[in-house]
Amino acid sequence: MIIRLEKWEDVKAIRNVTEQAFGRPQEADIIDALRANNRVILSLVAVHEDVVAGHILFFPVNIESEHRTFAAIGLGPMAVLPQYQKQGIGSALVREGLDMLQQQFKSAVIVLGHAEFYPRFGFVPASSHGIKTTYDIPGDVFMVRELCPGALAKIRGTVIYSEEFDEA
Repeated sequence: MIIRLEKWEDVKAIRNVTEQAFGRPQEADIIDALRANNRVILSLVAVHEDVVAGHILFFPVNIESEHRTFAAIGLGPMAVLPQYQKQGIGSALVREGLDMLQQQFKSAVIVLGHAEFYPRFGFVPASSHGIKTTYDIPGDVFMVRELCPGALAKIRGTVIYSEEFDEA
């Protein structure tokens, strides 16, 4: 398996992976809208025997407080074809994405995802840093990871997702 940057010819395969993994089109619609609006920071695919078996996307988000706005990075959707799940592809995508981002950014990554999966990559409940979301979701699935130690030391506020998430 290799992990590489998304190419234009991967777009249909990414949509297929995402729809199959989630069992619905909404997450794929978000990816397409973010791509169309140039709101992608990093998009990686996992290729296994010439098949795009997995995909991960990172996009910009803001953490807004009364006094300032802090630029951060959102993670997701992350998807793996059902027949390739539980083989380490998702973990490899997360690790590679975080490694690449850590070399370029000094902020933090926000994820809305499985509370059992993401902590192994250093994610903690966002509430432990005084960060919340406008979505009505359980606190243990809304997580954050600093890319640079101390990046969130003085940051408190609400994560604001772009309109692509509201439309899907």
